[in-house]
Amino acid sequence: MATPLTIADLKKLARRRVPKMFFDYADSGAWTESTYAANESDFSQIKLRQRVMVDMTNRTLETTMIGQKVSMPVALAPTGLTGMQHADGEMLAARAAEEFGVPFTLSTMSICSIEDVASATTRPFWFQLYVMRDKDFVLNLINRAKAAGCSALVLTADLQILGQRHKDLRNGLSAPPKFTPKHVWQMATRPLWCLDMLQTKRRNFGNIVGHAKNVTNIASLAAWTHEQFDPRLSWADVAWIKEQWGGPLIIKGILDPEDAKAAVDTGADAIVVSNHGGRQLDGAPSSISMLPKIVDAVGDRIEVHLDGGIRSGQDVLKAVALGAKGTYIGRPFLYGLGAMGKEGVSLALGIIRKEMDITMALCGKRDINDVNSSIIDGRQ
Repeated sequence: MATPLTIADLKKLARRRVPKMFFDYADSGAWTESTYAANESDFSQIKLRQRVMVDMTNRTLETTMIGQKVSMPVALAPTGLTGMQHADGEMLAARAAEEFGVPFTLSTMSICSIEDVASATTRPFWFQLYVMRDKDFVLNLINRAKAAGCSALVLTADLQILGQRHKDLRNGLSAPPKFTPKHVWQMATRPLWCLDMLQTKRRNFGNIVGHAKNVTNIASLAAWTHEQFDPRLSWADVAWIKEQWGGPLIIKGILDPEDAKAAVDTGADAIVVSNHGGRQLDGAPSSISMLPKIVDAVGDRIEVHLDGGIRSGQDVLKAVALGAKGTYIGRPFLYGLGAMGKEGVSLALGIIRKEMDITMALCGKRDINDVNSSIIDGRQ
């Protein structure tokens, strides 16, 4: 294939290079995947106003997210098992994001550890926190993120219990992968992926193994993970997390105006309108369809970001027009990573930037900070 021109092109390449169990992990939703599909399709229902005879010179996409300068209103979302899309995947993606001038968010369930990513970067990255029953482990994660110089903590609120993803169950997903005939065949048909994986020692959950109590191998990790996600997580816990962290706090997983108002009351710096990429409550509305309602509910009392369904720069621009101060891309950068490693992540970011820049100009705007609902057809 020639140089990929779209995120869809990168997806095709990733499907050919990454073993099925790991590609499916990145590319799946819960149950019927209706919310996963709606996250993408609902963007296409939003139409833009074309404007002509306007000055399109000296355009800029630079803005800020939680007060931090970004080259465009995009961050790399926290994604689990990123290092199984490509060897050392979190480190490669973090480097690409740093070079591009956008935030990288490391997942608690990453393959490369907080310390690994810190060793591969020169600027602060963000860390995403899952709250576990073992509060000593949670505190240890927070302290490790502080020690690594992370500049924001992203608290995920919508994974108290795990939504059922049929593809993962059918594939027998695990990290490192099992060695059943099915799994061996999947890896044998992806020789380049295997060669890269043989050259790294990072094939397990780096933030957990060796840090959580009695977790020393894949068997103990599986049992620990099953037991540890805390279904009792409540708004009251946010105060403790905020106190322990002491820095910018973002709450991810808000999909209802009432929850958005509750998040404001915690004193968090930003919320992320998100349904976990359609991987939790199947049948929930798309993120973009809820964004205007949540923006209306909280006004300017908290910064609002959006995650879910973004596959182009046009999608980012639409989200900004509807009130998002920033956006997150998960699958687009994972497709790039799986397809081409660090170069693919940079390419995914470049595709989104170019599409956003051209679309903004054709809508009659030169500065991303001036983009608002006036560029949406039917909204004045």
